[in-house]
Amino acid sequence: MKQKRAYKERFYPTPEQETLLAQSFGCGRFVYNNTLRFRTDAYYKDGKSISHSEVEKRLVSLKKEFPFLVDVSSVILQQTLRDQQEAFKNFWAGRAKYPKFKKRHSRQSMRLTKAAFSMKNSQLFIAKSKEPLNIRWSRPLASEPSSITISKDLAGRYFVSMLCEFDAKPMPVSNKTVGIDLGLTDLFITSDGNKSGNPRHTRRYEQKLAYLQRQLAKKQKGSNNRAKARLKVARVHAKIADCRMDATHKASRTLINENQVVCVESLNVKGMIKNPKLARHIADANWGEFVRQLKYKSEWADRTVVEIDRFFPSSKRCSCCGFVHESLPLSIREWYCPECNTIHDRDINAAKNIRTAGLAGLACGATGTGVAA
Repeated sequence: MKQKRAYKERFYPTPEQETLLAQSFGCGRFVYNNTLRFRTDAYYKDGKSISHSEVEKRLVSLKKEFPFLVDVSSVILQQTLRDQQEAFKNFWAGRAKYPKFKKRHSRQSMRLTKAAFSMKNSQLFIAKSKEPLNIRWSRPLASEPSSITISKDLAGRYFVSMLCEFDAKPMPVSNKTVGIDLGLTDLFITSDGNKSGNPRHTRRYEQKLAYLQRQLAKKQKGSNNRAKARLKVARVHAKIADCRMDATHKASRTLINENQVVCVESLNVKGMIKNPKLARHIADANWGEFVRQLKYKSEWADRTVVEIDRFFPSSKRCSCCGFVHESLPLSIREWYCPECNTIHDRDINAAKNIRTAGLAGLACGATGTGVAA
């Protein structure tokens, strides 16, 4: 079964390539912001909705008005407009908020189609550059990429993400099924009684991060020393994010490899993260990314991920007899069932109920939120 997969690798540009990439990022950002302002003003002043074909025609006049746009590949500017059109489609469909202006001091990225890059002898060339990108390959590509995305994060690191097609090979059928309860003390608890623990990556670096942020606050705005301090802060944030993502990938891969069916709750992470007392801890737990990885990895391995309704009383229901507590505060980690005299660990009991509800929903084709397989 053919699937698409992005292979992300780090690369180290030459000084000439670094200058070219800075120009490309800047021109793409300028066209995006200029066009967004044009479309916004046209709607609020004249009540007119600007189509994609109109902004593509307008790009010709922009190049005449601002000659520096000619110094970069036209594919970058055209793709920028396509990405903006996609952002508006998501906004009109209610999947996203209104498109925002791109900032200079944030993550920079640009997407290139085949007209702006080429692969020769396992070397990647981009338009306007005679030298290949110095990529640190970690694995071979499954096929020639159909598009690439070049990005630069706040820590000053360059990455290239290559979209390739590969043959997804189903894994051998397993007779194991598991339910997962997501938490903060332990990132996830399985119905088998296993608790993952929580490495708390942010807490490991919070003292160093706080010190560097104090140093940054003391620097004069616009100075070179402030730019250096900002880079140090960004590197610590990048370290935390890398550790978190690595742990999430390893955990999701292990669960998919070992289980034929994985049952999880469909949590409203965006809503929960608004709690000021728990926001940092929920963000550090990476729940949303964890479930997302389970879903796409299950498709590659021919496994099944079942999401049950978020309002299902998994913690308050006895997994042995079905008795449901009226109230069960978060502070109570163990509780006694008055019906069957069973003492439950709150999280393990919830994971067992999630597994039971997920398998029942899978059998009858209804889980409250659907089945991803």
